Amino acid sequence: MNDQRSAFAPLRQTLFAVIWVATIVGNTGSFIRDVASAWLMTDLSSSPVAVAMVQAAATLPVFLLAIPAGVLADILDRRKLLIGIQLLLASVSACLVLLSLADMHTVASLVALTFVGGIGAALMGPTWQAIVPELVERKELKDAVALNSLGVNIARAVGPALGGLLLASLGAALTYGVDVISYMFVIAALLWWRRPKAQPDALTERFPGAFRAGLRYARASRELHVVLLRAFLFFAMASAVWALLPLVARELLNGDAGFYGILLGAVGLGAIGGAVIMPRLRNHLSPDGLLLMAALVTAAVMGFLAFAPPKWAAVSALLVLGAAWITALTTLNGVAQAILPNWVRGRSLAVYLTVFNGAMTAGSLSWGAIAAGIGVPLTLLSSAGGLVLIGLIAHRVKLPTGDDDLVPSNHWPEPLTAAPVQIDRGPVLIQIEYRVAAENRAEFLKVLARLSSERRRDGAYVWGVAEDSADPAVMLEWFQVESWAEHLRQHKRVSKADADIQQEVLRFHQGQQAPAVRHYLGFNRA
Repeated sequence: MNDQRSAFAPLRQTLFAVIWVATIVGNTGSFIRDVASAWLMTDLSSSPVAVAMVQAAATLPVFLLAIPAGVLADILDRRKLLIGIQLLLASVSACLVLLSLADMHTVASLVALTFVGGIGAALMGPTWQAIVPELVERKELKDAVALNSLGVNIARAVGPALGGLLLASLGAALTYGVDVISYMFVIAALLWWRRPKAQPDALTERFPGAFRAGLRYARASRELHVVLLRAFLFFAMASAVWALLPLVARELLNGDAGFYGILLGAVGLGAIGGAVIMPRLRNHLSPDGLLLMAALVTAAVMGFLAFAPPKWAAVSALLVLGAAWITALTTLNGVAQAILPNWVRGRSLAVYLTVFNGAMTAGSLSWGAIAAGIGVPLTLLSSAGGLVLIGLIAHRVKLPTGDDDLVPSNHWPEPLTAAPVQIDRGPVLIQIEYRVAAENRAEFLKVLARLSSERRRDGAYVWGVAEDSADPAVMLEWFQVESWAEHLRQHKRVSKADADIQQEVLRFHQGQQAPAVRHYLGFNRA
């Protein structure tokens, strides 16, 4: 009972509660808009490719812009950025209202406006995640993240069903109008939030450098690579059900817009149920087991839908799909969160979102093209079979445990300088000199290789190790960073887990004094 009560503890804080409710309202409006657009496309064109393009247009911007959005979330005022994004999304829906009133919708206009809405979603995703630590105390952060996930699925359960009913009863214009109102509610909540102004910091990152730092981290983190690979394989295969669901509702199940909304609402309800039982599942299954189970269940639902079941059975199947989908999302996102340090969390999660939406975009377009050739039922069966096969193969590539302590260790001493150094001066070459016995060299180099990954993740763009030709016992580790400011940031980024690796390296160093560390400053060219 204590765990259940603590899970809702963040809602006792007024600021978090207001923003949380606002996000549910805003996400509900977005789902209403998406249902209306997806169904409206089936009126404009019966082509599976055209229908799939709506899904692709919504996810492609996130694939293209998630990483820049993550950088912006780290360097701009997040409250003002979110308000601007809400105004953009409200403008998109206002245009959809006007086109609906004038009966001037075309395939091109619908895809284009969906794409612009996707740009807003791309900018909003990392930013919403980044503000959570500002709204709650640190001890309640995990509960707040879980509540955000619950809020999205509440919106997923309510929004599609409400959108389908509004579209069937009131028409497209009023349906899009409800979405516009939802953004106004979110803007009001953000205006009410008096976010403290950030204090000036000489080490504040600028966009180009922050962008490169995020990419360097993502490139050097093998653990993140595993998460990205597993996510891409799952979502690329499972995207077929989302790309083709409007055609499943209309052609295979002979439903209308209201029924399509009910199907999507069932997914949301299933996701809420899945979120409730997830703690029990984690007691019995590892993250790898949970992801395999989600793949098998998703494949079974797609195969079931291919045979045009009765409507009640299809709704039941979508409930199960929702539980499987939230299991996969929560598992992969949870592992990603566990392996990322705070300083690069937004940017690395943006990389994850890029892969997720890239897989959904490529999968949607591919499955839409395949359905145009072989039909919807055979396409669903093909994707189901592929998901089972890839799920079993990918299960052998184990997800990281995420047990490392990534809290900054702050154990590096301030670098010695003869005079103050301009923070933009660079590049900077750092050398660490070790003395290692010959019999320990192989083991030393093995541990040092692990340390090299940490150096690269935290800011080094090149790393190496060399021996002294006159004294082979002297081993020189060296790496370079872009600027003096980047090296000072590197001091703040080293985690306690990294410090443990460094301590392992120091075990091999002989001598009473610590290894000599030298910093060499490059001369900026005019």
